[in-house]
Amino acid sequence: MTGVGSRYVGYYVAGMLSLLGLLPIVGGFFQALPQPVLGGATIVIFGSIAFAGINIIASEAVDRRSLIIVSVSLALGLGVTFVPEIFEDKPAIINNLFSSGISTGGFTAILLNWLLPHQLGKDSVEESAATLDTENSKS
Repeated sequence: MTGVGSRYVGYYVAGMLSLLGLLPIVGGFFQALPQPVLGGATIVIFGSIAFAGINIIASEAVDRRSLIIVSVSLALGLGVTFVPEIFEDKPAIINNLFSSGISTGGFTAILLNWLLPHQLGKDSVEESAATLDTENSKS
């Protein structure tokens, strides 16, 4: 939002916010803020994060491997969000780790990125679609 891209500025701000988090008066100030104000700020922040993620995905060439990773991670994350009772009868550690769509999607993306072979992503999705179109037009 600010346009500052330096990681050192991010480190400085993170350190400053960590130190401010140790002061009770700062926590009291944020606790006194009305819920609609915090909700509006949260919408802007998470919207910016989502847009940055979409922008990163759109800037890269999409191959089969990355398509599988993104789609399965999004599907499982949304599935946990829309059907939270799926983990009701599971142990507490599983319930705590996977009850959030963000953690489920993140763990899934990390696991698939680690497990899926890189050869799966050699051909881009567009090249595969073009190949299928040419094969279909010949027959």
